[in-house]
Amino acid sequence: MRRALRQWTGRRQSMTALPEVLTELQALRVRVPHLTGALVASTDGLVIAHLVTDMEPDGVAALTAAALGVGARLTDAVGHGGFRELLVRGERGYVATYAAGSSCVLTLLAAADANVGRLNLEARRAGTRISELVDSALERRRQL
Repeated sequence: MRRALRQWTGRRQSMTALPEVLTELQALRVRVPHLTGALVASTDGLVIAHLVTDMEPDGVAALTAAALGVGARLTDAVGHGGFRELLVRGERGYVATYAAGSSCVLTLLAAADANVGRLNLEARRAGTRISELVDSALERRRQL
């Protein structure tokens, strides 16, 4: 599945690769106050869709993949099962990464005054939907 996703998402196709995912990100931005950015990437760090400004989405996707790897190793090392989510709090806000199925991750950027409970609730729901959208698109692609 990773190879199919890698072949399907070229680095320059990120915004047009999956319009349904972009629509989901836009809806998430409406539902979560203080959300400043959103990005969906493959577990290999390739951008699928994004709503980020003032930063390079490819770089954020690559860092997300690295964080995913560390988070997965950490949860495995302590016996807590597979990776689900990672929350990083900085001086000016939050970076939250959520597993979206087995092939991609959802990364959200939020202001320091964001409601983290709401962020988590909405992101988990969106991650499930995004996983379904990506898996469906990959299946359609295979049938062509």
